[in-house]
This record gives sequence, C-alpha cells and structure tokens, in this order.
Amino acid sequence: MIAVSVAAIFPIIFLVIFANLKQPTIKPDTVLPIYGNKVPFERTNADGDLVIDTSYHTVPKFRLITHLGDTITESRLRGVVTVVDFFFTTCPTICIDMAKNKRVIQEHFKTDKDVQIVSFTVDPETDTQEQLFRYAHDNDVNSSVWTLVTGDKPALYRLAREGFLLNATEGDGGPHDFIHDNRFVLVDKEKRIRGFYDGTSAEETEKLIQDIEKLLVSYIIPLKEK
Repeated sequence: MIAVSVAAIFPIIFLVIFANLKQPTIKPDTVLPIYGNKVPFERTNADGDLVIDTSYHTVPKFRLITHLGDTITESRLRGVVTVVDFFFTTCPTICIDMAKNKRVIQEHFKTDKDVQIVSFTVDPETDTQEQLFRYAHDNDVNSSVWTLVTGDKPALYRLAREGFLLNATEGDGGPHDFIHDNRFVLVDKEKRIRGFYDGTSAEETEKLIQDIEKLLVSYIIPLKEK
C-alpha cells in the first residue's frame, strides 16, 4: 500500500469543502418589483457620442420642512430604505391605524440606520411645523427613525401623485383638492419605488417589514433584477 500523509491530503479536503460552500442567496421570486415607467435621459457613450438611454422612475426633487424645523430634500431618501405615507394629524379614521402600524415599523428598525419613515401631511394649513412637532410628541415618534413633513400644498400633492405614484385622481393642490390615501410606499436606496401596502392592515405591515429586510439583504448580496 502507498502511504498518504495527512499533510498531502489536507489541501484536497480543503478544496472539496470550499467547493461545496454555498453563498447566501435569495430566490428569484423574492426580488421586489420596480414601479413606474422607465424615463429617457441623455448620456455620452465611450466614443463621446450623445445617446438616449432609459432609467426607472425615481422620486423627483422636492424641498420641504420637517417637524423639527429642518429642510428636507429628496437627497434624504438616497442611500436609505424609506417607508413613505401621506396623512394629516386631525384625521379621525384611517390615520389612527396607520400611525399604530408606523410605530410597529419604527420599533422593528429603531437601531437600523439604513431604514427610515417619512410621513408627508396632506393638510399643511393645519399641519404646520409646530403642529407636527406636537403630534410627534403625542404619538411616540422617534425622530431618529421617523420624520414628519409639511410645506407648500401644491408641491406636496404633486409629490404624492407624480413622485410616489399615489392617488390617480387629477388635482392641483388647490383649496378643494384633497388626498386621503391609506397606502405605505416602499422606496429603495436609489429612490425607486418597490412596493405599496395597506397602511391600516397589520398583516400588510408585517409584509412590508419582510420586504424591507429583503431589500436590505439585496444590498449585501447583489441581485440581478428580473
């Protein structure tokens, strides 16, 4: 018999084990969709020629005010997974359940700097910065996770309709225009919309939390979009 030393077979054993190691994966059917039509844009190719390309819809520019009195722009959404909704502080119906479910999301991700909640008012005449600050205090809003936003009503309404693709009805944000939508919107780190959820439903909120976790994993393990 030919004697084989342990030193000789160890590299073989190591290669076999390494070859069978599986990288963490996400099933293709768990990749979240991207909502909104692709939009054209101009770019310069490697030859210096101007070409037309397309990219997915992203949240457009905005400039509004938070409940803390700070300015918030669309840049706050870049690099962070964001849950967005539109509400008003005096709402006696769906906003109560939505607030409860936002507190569930807030508690779940309270130590995760890659997740935030941004709630835009649809009644800025009532929901001034001072009113939002009081609401935040009364509703256990953790300002490191959850931001309340007010500002110009037409700008807020354009953002809801054209930016976050909510509320299909026409309107200009005028005195008789009113949006009352119960959905949470999931926005990824590139400001693309990845899901809509019934904000009054505990089951839908749990699904949203699971989808947020899928998105967070996708930034650790790169995925090929379907």
